Amino acid sequence: MLSAGILFSIGLIMVASASMSVAEATFGNPFYFLIRHLIYMMLGMGVGLFALRVPIATWQRFSGILLLTAFILLVLVLIPGVGRRINGSMRWIGVGPLTLQPSELAKFAVVTYMSAYLLRRQEEVRSSWSGFIKPMAVVGIAVLLLLLEPDFGASMVTVSAVLGMLFLAGTPLLQFAVLISGVLVMGSMAVIFEPYRMKRLLAFTDPWADQFNSGYQLAQSLIAFGRGEWTGVGLGKSVQKLFYLPEAHTDFVFAVYAEEFGLVGVLFVIGLFWLLVRSAVRIGQQAELRNQIYPAYLAYGIALIIAVQALVNIGVNMGLFPTKGLTLPLVSYGGTSLLIVFLMLGVLLRIDSENTSAEDNTPVPRKGVRP
Repeated sequence: MLSAGILFSIGLIMVASASMSVAEATFGNPFYFLIRHLIYMMLGMGVGLFALRVPIATWQRFSGILLLTAFILLVLVLIPGVGRRINGSMRWIGVGPLTLQPSELAKFAVVTYMSAYLLRRQEEVRSSWSGFIKPMAVVGIAVLLLLLEPDFGASMVTVSAVLGMLFLAGTPLLQFAVLISGVLVMGSMAVIFEPYRMKRLLAFTDPWADQFNSGYQLAQSLIAFGRGEWTGVGLGKSVQKLFYLPEAHTDFVFAVYAEEFGLVGVLFVIGLFWLLVRSAVRIGQQAELRNQIYPAYLAYGIALIIAVQALVNIGVNMGLFPTKGLTLPLVSYGGTSLLIVFLMLGVLLRIDSENTSAEDNTPVPRKGVRP
């Protein structure tokens, strides 16, 4: 709660700082994005409180329905007139004045389904290829629908989370190595046969070679990091957010944060994400020690989603990875992304609550009596 609370407080401040100029120029209201972010944050808190009251057994029971719902939404977003095309991608469905991004729900739905599958087929996953291939076929459908949007970033986060869960479930290393090889091959093909992805990859290797075209966004991000130096230029004093850095309040909000708070601030946020992910893993370990397999894998899956997405977003901002359309959990401006993160935090708290309840209800043996 401490790490998550500090992160979304930083996010609130940075969304305000990074978006005011763009909001003023586009909508005539410097607080346009901040107000929407506050609305989504309040909705997210409501979703998190709802998740806190839902027993984990309910998520297990309805995991298949949740996955089917996510698949239906992923199909609907591809239908012209239903899905909204923004920057060349069909990733959003309009719901009145708000928008829904099905790919965010799909990541959580896949993790809930995979947790239930690993509970039912744990021995099969550890001993045979069929137990390994079946869940990957389900993940393959999700990835195919995501790539049709296209949303390569969400596909990568989903596959990484599932691979991590299979590894923790005890999948033999041979099967794991074969799958990793297959994923790398398919990922390479997805890049090679899509011109814009290949363009992003080449821009990532040397953004300064074409700094005013394909490498523009990464070059501006690196300039922001350079200006930040050790302690930053100060809150609100970023220059790169003034129409130089595209998506300054969403995918590249971390670059603006680095410019304003420097290396010290960067290390602080990375430490907060480490604390959040470590806490989620600890909750999963406590559930596993109680032989509660489903909540344990669900906690591990949530930890992996947050960790991979934060790692990729920070890496992209620093020029360590090719540019991806991924938000920074709890920090970036983003409606559905914020709602789903709060939902996952509520689920984590519920798992922790059930762990604590089970420990409190464990009978204490009387002296001289074997437990």
